[in-house]
Amino acid sequence: MDFNELITSVNDAVWGYVLIFALVGCGVWFTIKTRFVQFRMVGEMIRLLTDSAVDTVEEQVKEQKAGVSSKHISSFQAFAVSVATRVGTGNLAGVASAIAIGGPGAVFWMWIIALMGSATAFVESTLAQLFKKKHKDSFIGGPAYYIQQGLHKRWLAITFAVLITCQFGLSNNSIQANTICGAMQEAFGWSPIWVGGVLAALGLYIVFGGIQRIAQVSAVLVPVMAIGYIILAIVIIVMNIGLIPHVFKLIVLDAFGIEQIAGGGIGATIMNGVKRGLFSNEAGEGSAPNVAATASVTHPVKQGLIQALGVFTDTLLVCSCTAFIILISGLFNVPELNGIALTQSALQSEVGSIGPIFIAIAIFLFAFSSIIGNYYYGEANIRFITPNTKVMTVYRICSAGVMVVFGAMASFELVWNIVDFFMAFLTATNLIAIVLLGRFAFRLLDDYRKQKKQGIKEPTFHRSQLPELENELECWE
Repeated sequence: MDFNELITSVNDAVWGYVLIFALVGCGVWFTIKTRFVQFRMVGEMIRLLTDSAVDTVEEQVKEQKAGVSSKHISSFQAFAVSVATRVGTGNLAGVASAIAIGGPGAVFWMWIIALMGSATAFVESTLAQLFKKKHKDSFIGGPAYYIQQGLHKRWLAITFAVLITCQFGLSNNSIQANTICGAMQEAFGWSPIWVGGVLAALGLYIVFGGIQRIAQVSAVLVPVMAIGYIILAIVIIVMNIGLIPHVFKLIVLDAFGIEQIAGGGIGATIMNGVKRGLFSNEAGEGSAPNVAATASVTHPVKQGLIQALGVFTDTLLVCSCTAFIILISGLFNVPELNGIALTQSALQSEVGSIGPIFIAIAIFLFAFSSIIGNYYYGEANIRFITPNTKVMTVYRICSAGVMVVFGAMASFELVWNIVDFFMAFLTATNLIAIVLLGRFAFRLLDDYRKQKKQGIKEPTFHRSQLPELENELECWE
């Protein structure tokens, strides 16, 4: 048994018997305890995001006129960075892989994990805001910080920090590079080695600029790439509107094993839907809280709500776009097509030869923004482990340079297996923490709702409102 087969066996055991039930169970639990926050407060999520976007533009204009620059990132910028890591190869190559292996029904389970997982995303991002710490001119935080401050278990916090650095900062970036190179080779015939080298050079330039440069780049790239891709998908859906009822029927019947099309049985359908759904929206994985903690807001719940909206944006919009394009094309049961090649072929069948080129450009924007966002997750957690600047320099070179080149040269199966391995243990560690600390997120949500009922448009929080944690909270003075 070679390394690839060994890690596949481990992944199947962990995902098939443990993590799927834990993810869905936590999602249902958090949904009930927050009284369906992801559905009841969608309006407030959109209001917070749009208000923050407007405030961000106005603040940047004022800073340019004054000749100064703020080191804090806004709630909208934090949303953009987190969506940049969510909206990536998982939406194009990951969805295609889930459908090719698990059948059309995998899409249904992606939707379920998103609907339930958005409550999980709310809890973990609210906790990240609550336990965030001051860092030079900005904030820093995430699961490692709320594990240490809330649970007082340094060993568990370091375990999480190591796992997320391996997952996002290293192995995840290899997938982004692998997908970009595959798309460029399919569309233009470009060598993966050369494409990987260019990606590494661009990534290194940006990551050495810090979270402010990452936020600025993501705030521009994310809206452009997401809106453009959604518009294209809507055009294709409208052109094939008569097939949509059939597509929904295909998804639902296959989801419960009633009609298996792509093979693998009901177990493979659920497993691949949940795995690729989690890889895409990251709800419960503990990644988005790292950037959620950096936002400057008046109440922790604000960033929790905005990050919950990010899960909807990722899976229910962008992933569904890819799924519909693939299922409308009818190419999902072609054995030799998988990953980004399936998405490109499906799009080519609908819009002609421009399809693979569009996907190549889109995946470059999607995946490159993910590379720089993934890097920051590792940076935040390395800073948690050690302040040594030499360690950080080595990490930057490995994350945006070495692993990008490795991903360009490695096989599709190997890079996905490595990511699934780290993702499983990373998610398990974070779920343990947020289940134990979730009560604080519930109390904060009750406080936020109470202030809104009193007519306060912008609720505020002070650490004295949680007296048992007052000495553990560095911010919220």
